[in-house]
Amino acid sequence: MNINQLNKKLFNTLMSFTHWLTETQRRNIIGKPFMRALGSITLHVKRAQKKSTVLESAEEWQRMFPSKKMIPITRIEENTVYAEIRSECPYRGSGNVEGCNRMMEYDRKMMEKIGASFTVMQSQAEVGHTHCIIAMSGNSSQR
Repeated sequence: MNINQLNKKLFNTLMSFTHWLTETQRRNIIGKPFMRALGSITLHVKRAQKKSTVLESAEEWQRMFPSKKMIPITRIEENTVYAEIRSECPYRGSGNVEGCNRMMEYDRKMMEKIGASFTVMQSQAEVGHTHCIIAMSGNSSQR
């Protein structure tokens, strides 16, 4: 098993556990700090760097994942980069959009360090959607 396969296996294993931790507001008392800690660990292990433009920030965010195919950048508009999260999430089709947003604390933590804001525009937790659409944006000086 190579490092990429190991990385994907670890990522998928953690998805089930983080789903359970973020599924309810009550469990999210532990879930939120866990997701933020997991984001910090990822930043450290992958040696993430703060970036000066929102596109560079989005590309750095992509680099934190096992495969860019899981999270392709789909469009760039002014100071916002849009991407999709295509990997199947335990929340897919569940209707638990709040749980999905709690799980995304992982990404928000990473983007704080990398240098852009992270917003979920559409969640695959919504019935009928097979992927999330997210937006990463920076301040007006970050072009």
